[in-house]
Amino acid sequence: MKVTLLTIGKTDAGYFVEAINEYTKRLTHYIPFEIQIIPDIKNTKKLSEEQQKEQEGDLILKNLQAGDYIVLLDEKGKEYTSMQFATYMEKKTINVAKRLIFIIGGPYGFSQSVYDKANEKLTLSKMTFTHQMVRLVFVEQLYRAMTIINNEPYHHE
Repeated sequence: MKVTLLTIGKTDAGYFVEAINEYTKRLTHYIPFEIQIIPDIKNTKKLSEEQQKEQEGDLILKNLQAGDYIVLLDEKGKEYTSMQFATYMEKKTINVAKRLIFIIGGPYGFSQSVYDKANEKLTLSKMTFTHQMVRLVFVEQLYRAMTIINNEPYHHE
């Protein structure tokens, strides 16, 4: 199984890029992992929120493959502790055959077509974060889950 984080727009703050790259490098010790970036849509000022979500949704759907297990990082998703997320990931590594895709949408969320395609939704917090922060928090939590699964001392209870 390969884990992919699919995002809309690049991370441009250097300190986030550096931290995300560090956790991505650490993750490759445990699982095949990649971050796939869909470029931002141009001329969004001329689009309504719904039109922007639809265009982003079309781009997201074009990057999915048959057999992908799709998890949206969404404010209305299921919330886990780090230990619960580790258990979740352990089960997914057994049950997902091809790609486990976590998706971070654009600034207005996901189109209905993306919600319809998703297998489930997960939230990282009840608080709101910037999309760049979400990327960092997600890769750190994925790394933390891998260390928990492997009984390594990174996580403390």
